[in-house]
Amino acid sequence: MYMALTLLLGYLLGSISTGVLLSRQFAHTDIRSQGSGNSGTTNMLRVMGKKYALLTFAGDMLKGILAVLIGKLLVGGAVGGMLGATGAILGHNFPVFFGFKGGKGIATSFGSLLFVFPLQALAAFGVFLLVVAITRYVSAGSIAAAASLPVFILLTTPPDPIIGTLSVAVGLLAILRHHQNIKRLLNHTESKLNLGSKKKSA
Repeated sequence: MYMALTLLLGYLLGSISTGVLLSRQFAHTDIRSQGSGNSGTTNMLRVMGKKYALLTFAGDMLKGILAVLIGKLLVGGAVGGMLGATGAILGHNFPVFFGFKGGKGIATSFGSLLFVFPLQALAAFGVFLLVVAITRYVSAGSIAAAASLPVFILLTTPPDPIIGTLSVAVGLLAILRHHQNIKRLLNHTESKLNLGSKKKSA
């Protein structure tokens, strides 16, 4: 029962879409109607600039952290934290409050899993930074981090069927959510990161 409640509360927290709320409040538009159509940090950076991208990243991380804390309180340990994180990630991707159209869950995944498996999350973040530095593709870095995180967790933690299943599921979900980016990467049409430019919001 507490496991199901943890997932539900995590999902509801994750469904609070920071990017949508910020874009509606400060740009009088819905970020999902512009750019890539996602509500996450990268699209906020391209459409509204660094300030709102950082606020989005912080908000998306925070809801993941809160979900983990709830999971640890209700269920306990890494299993509870992982359940809360999974719920928040699902909510971010498919937010009930915003028509089930959200982001790709990278910031929420990092924020939440940093409080469950800090060393593994930081290692995956290192993979992200390395790939982005080499390629300047945020999507490539996100995909590499999503693929590496379950591997780091599985190789460095005691075997646990719940943790193992959820970590792999979270990684696969992140990769699947980047399917359009993967197509553009293969076609060499994906946009590269450019911190020196900023598009004006409508």
